[in-house]
Amino acid sequence: MRTLNVALGARAYPIHIGGSLLDRPELILPHLKTRRVVIVTNDVVGPLYLERLQSGLKALDVGVGTVVLPDGECHKDWQTLNLIFDALLGDRCERSTTLIALGGGVVGDMGGFAAACYQRGMPFIQVPTTLLAQVDSSVGGKTAINHPLGKNMIGAFYQPRLVLADTSVLNTLPPRELAAGLAEVIKYGLIRDPEFLEWLEINLDRLLEREPEALAFAIERSCSNKAEVVAADETEQGERALLNLGHTFGHAIEAGLGYGVCLHGEAVAIGTMMAAELSLRLGWLSATELARIESLFRRAGLPVTGPKLGVERYLDLMSHDKKVEAGRLRLVLLRGLGKAVIHADSPAADLAAAIEARCA
Repeated sequence: MRTLNVALGARAYPIHIGGSLLDRPELILPHLKTRRVVIVTNDVVGPLYLERLQSGLKALDVGVGTVVLPDGECHKDWQTLNLIFDALLGDRCERSTTLIALGGGVVGDMGGFAAACYQRGMPFIQVPTTLLAQVDSSVGGKTAINHPLGKNMIGAFYQPRLVLADTSVLNTLPPRELAAGLAEVIKYGLIRDPEFLEWLEINLDRLLEREPEALAFAIERSCSNKAEVVAADETEQGERALLNLGHTFGHAIEAGLGYGVCLHGEAVAIGTMMAAELSLRLGWLSATELARIESLFRRAGLPVTGPKLGVERYLDLMSHDKKVEAGRLRLVLLRGLGKAVIHADSPAADLAAAIEARCA
C-alpha cells in the first residue's frame, strides 16, 4: 500500500492506494466519528463490491446503512440527490454518521455534496472504483450535481476524511471506462509533469493491460500532482484552475449532447485537443507537440474530435463555465508540454478555428 497526504492543516487526510484495500476496513475505522456509516453506491458497483465493504465494517461492530442510486451521469441531479437525503432522514442519521461513497465520479460527487449539506456537514469518505475517480474526482473536495445548462454548476468544496483507492477493483472496469480515466492521467503530465508525460508515452500499453505496478504508479503520481495543487489552492482561486485543462470545452460537449452520451474522460480528451489547437494557433505549441498529444489519446482509445454542435452552441455552453470571470471566458491552454496557463484573451477567430478543427 502507498499512502499520500493532502496537506490541508487540521483537515488533512490520507490517500491509500493498493490492491484489495476493500478487504481492510480497519483502514476506515480511525476516520469514523461514531461506529455508524451509510454507504452510497449505485446499481452497477453495488452488486460487485457493496457486500464486501459492508460485511467487513459489520465485523468491526460498525452499523451500516446503504443507499443504491441509479447508475449514470444522466442521474447526477436533484432528484437522485434527494434519494440520499430521504435515506439519511428515514434512518435518523445524525451529524456524526459517516457517509461513504463507493463508486465512480458520479457517486463520489453526489455523496460528497449530500454529506456537505446534510445537517450542514457530516463526515465523508471516498472509496473510488473507477480509474477516473481514483486519480481525480475523489481527491480535492469538489462535489456537485449537474444542471441542464452546465456540468457541476451546483455544489460545494467539501473534503473527505479518507480516500481509499483499491486498484484491484479496476479489473472489472469496462475498457471504455478505463480509457476515460486515462484522459485525466494524461492531463497531469500535460499541465505540470513532463517527466510523467514521457513515462506515459513509454508505459501506456502496460496501463491498458492493467498491470498492477504500472497502475499503482500512475495513480500515485496523478494523486501526488493533484494533492500538491489542492494544498496550495483548495477553493480554486488560482493554480487549481489549471487542473481543468480541456474541461471547459469538454463540459460543453457533455451538456450539448446530453449527460452520459459522452463519458467525462472522453469529453476531456476532445476538449484538451481543442485547447491544444488553440495553443498552436497562438504560437505556444508546436505541430510536433500537438501530434504527440493526439497520438497519446488515440493510443489510449480516446476520441480526438468532437460532435458538430456548431461554434455558436459551443461558445454559448462554455459561457456558463465556472472559470468565466467578469464576463470573460478564461481557458486553460498550453505554453508547451507540461506548462499550462490560464488565458482570457484568445482572439475569437482563433477560438472558433480551434473548435472547428476538432469537430468530426
